[in-house]
Amino acid sequence: MSMSQTASTGSQMSGHHFSPEVHRSFRAFNPLKQEWIPREFKEATPEEIDAAVTLAAAAFIRYRKMPAAQRAAFLQAIADNIILLGDALLHIASDETGLPLARLRNERDRTTNQLCLFAALITEGSWVNARIDTGTPDVRQMRIPIGVICVFGASNFPLAFSVAGGDTAAALAAGCTVVCKAHPAHPNTSEMVATAIRQSAISTGMPDGVFSLIQGATHETGQQLAIHPLLAAIAFTGSFRGGKALYETATRRPTPIPVYAEMGSVNPVFFLPRILQQKGEALAGQFIQSVTLGVGQFCTNPGIFITNGPDLPHHFIESLQKHISTIPAGFMLTPGILDAYNNGIAGLQEQGAELLANTAASLSQASAALLQISAQKVLAGPSIMHEVFGPSTLHISAGNKQELYQLANTLEGQLTATIHGTEEDLREHIELVDILREKAGRLIINGFPTGVAVNHAMVHGGPWPATTPAAGTSVGTAAIGRFVRPVCFQDFPAWLLPPELQDRNPLGIWRMVNGNFSKTL
Repeated sequence: MSMSQTASTGSQMSGHHFSPEVHRSFRAFNPLKQEWIPREFKEATPEEIDAAVTLAAAAFIRYRKMPAAQRAAFLQAIADNIILLGDALLHIASDETGLPLARLRNERDRTTNQLCLFAALITEGSWVNARIDTGTPDVRQMRIPIGVICVFGASNFPLAFSVAGGDTAAALAAGCTVVCKAHPAHPNTSEMVATAIRQSAISTGMPDGVFSLIQGATHETGQQLAIHPLLAAIAFTGSFRGGKALYETATRRPTPIPVYAEMGSVNPVFFLPRILQQKGEALAGQFIQSVTLGVGQFCTNPGIFITNGPDLPHHFIESLQKHISTIPAGFMLTPGILDAYNNGIAGLQEQGAELLANTAASLSQASAALLQISAQKVLAGPSIMHEVFGPSTLHISAGNKQELYQLANTLEGQLTATIHGTEEDLREHIELVDILREKAGRLIINGFPTGVAVNHAMVHGGPWPATTPAAGTSVGTAAIGRFVRPVCFQDFPAWLLPPELQDRNPLGIWRMVNGNFSKTL
C-alpha cells in the first residue's frame, strides 16, 4: 500500500503491511498555528503490538544471516527513499513541530548521512571485532546481533532521532530487526518515513517484519511494548521520567533486557577567569546562542554555567543579560513541553534562583531566561542542578578553585561538560578535567555542546542520569555496539566458522590474530 492509498485515519505498519485495527485516536498539534491537525491516528492495540513484535522476531531469523552487503544496500535505499520524499516531508514535519524548514533540511541530511555511514561501516566489516587465538584450545570471537529492538522516537528530532534515526540505523546495521514507537507529536512525519523504510525493505528483498511502526499517545502503549517477551533491547530518547519508567519495566521482566535511554543533561559550562577577562563579551553572545538554539530544545543545550573567582568581570554578566533580552520568545514542540518549561523556571525560583533577565512573556511561547544562584545554596541543595528543557540557563558563581571543584564533584552524570579557558587557565585547573571526565560522555574545550557530529569517534551518552547504561553512545558508528553481543567459537572445523573468523579471511577485514591486528592469519 503506498502513501496515497492510506486512509485519512492513520494506522499501524506491521512489517510490509498496514493494520486496519481501530482503537483510541489522537492527533498532532501545530505549535505555530496553535491548532490541532485534523488527521486522526489510532492508538495501537495490544494485539497490533504483539503482531508487530512477533513478526519482527520471525524476520530476525532470516535478517541476522543476511550478508553485510545486503544490509548495507537496505540502509542506502532507506536514505535514497527519504530524499525522494522531497520537501513534502519537511513541510509536514514543520507543521507538526514548528521547526523551520532550514533546520529540518539539515536534519534530513543528518539522517540520510548516518544511514550511509552505517552502510559503509558494515561493508568494511571490522566492526564485528573479530578476535582469533590459535592456541589450544583454538578460540575465535566476534559480535553478533541480539534480536528485536524497540526504538522510541524523540520529540525534538522528528527525523534524526526518530523513525529512521540513529537508533534504527544502528540496529538495522547490526542485523537486528526494529519495531519503532513513533513519538505522538509527529505521527504524520513518522508514517511518511516508515513508508520509505517499508518500500526500501521490499525493493531490497528484506524479510517481512524487518521494520514495523507503532503509533500511540499513551504511556500504556510504550509499556505494552516494553514488556513484550520477544524484545531484546530498548532504545529511548526523551525525558528522565519516561526513560526511567521504561528502565524499571524492563528490569522487572522475567527476562530483563537492556534499556539504552538518553534522558537529558544540564551540560555544564565552566568559564575560567583569564578567558573571561580577554573574551568575555564575545563568549557571552556565543553562549546565549547555544542556550537558546532551537528554543533550547536540544539535549545538549547548556542549562547551567559556572564561573570561578571573586573578580568575575561585570561586563560578562551584563553582556549575557543584553544578549538574552534580544532573543524572541519561541514556540516549543508541544503544549506539554511548554508547560513543563514554565514550571521548571518557577521551580528554580522557588529553590532560590534569581531571575536576571528574560524575554517578553507569551502565553503560547517560551521566554528565554537567565537565572543566578550562589554556590553555597547549590552545595546545600544540589538537586537544583537538574535539566529544565528549554531556553534557560542558571549561573553559579564559585568563590575560589576549591568551591569550583566542589561544584564539579556534585554534578550528576552529563552528556557533555565544557571548559572555556586560556592555556594558563587550563594548566591551573587541570584537576577540573579529571573530575569532569568521570561526569560526562563528551568533554569540550573552548567550544559549545550544541551540535553533535555524526562520526566514528563521537560519544553521545554519559553516566546516570544522562543515559543508561553509560557504556554506550546513541550517536556515531560506535552506537552499533549496543545491539550486539560477543560470541566465541572453540575448536570449530574451518567450514563451520562464519566468514569473519575463517583462516583465509574471505571478507578481508582487520582482525586481532594472536594479539596483533592483521588481515592474514
